[in-house]
Amino acid sequence: MLTLRIDGRRVHDIPSFYDEINRVFMTGVDWQLGPSLDALDDMLRGGYGALHGVDGARVLWEEHALAAEALGVGTTREQLLAKLEDPRFDTAAARRKLERLEADGGPTYFETVLEVFADHPAIDLVLA
Repeated sequence: MLTLRIDGRRVHDIPSFYDEINRVFMTGVDWQLGPSLDALDDMLRGGYGALHGVDGARVLWEEHALAAEALGVGTTREQLLAKLEDPRFDTAAARRKLERLEADGGPTYFETVLEVFADHPAIDLVLA
């Protein structure tokens, strides 16, 4: 089984998270994922990058607690506030997510990333 390693020490914000995802999953591919949960979801389906043609993979997320902190409430708040200012996004949905974040502390961007991984049973995500 293919084993890939995400280094949580490289994650400081949403753009650096995708830099790390691209470093791990998109080596040898002539394009990179943009900062999009939909793109992450598509990539985990295995259509391209390191997962192309692979039936399953184990992903070790080393130092995940550092990434969880970096992609926590503050970063999530900033991302949602930016979506409220951008007419391309569903501002009502962003507002609901922001209200929930403020009331309950989540889900954070990190928690949402974990949900995306969980939607792919062929990917065994191990938090280390």
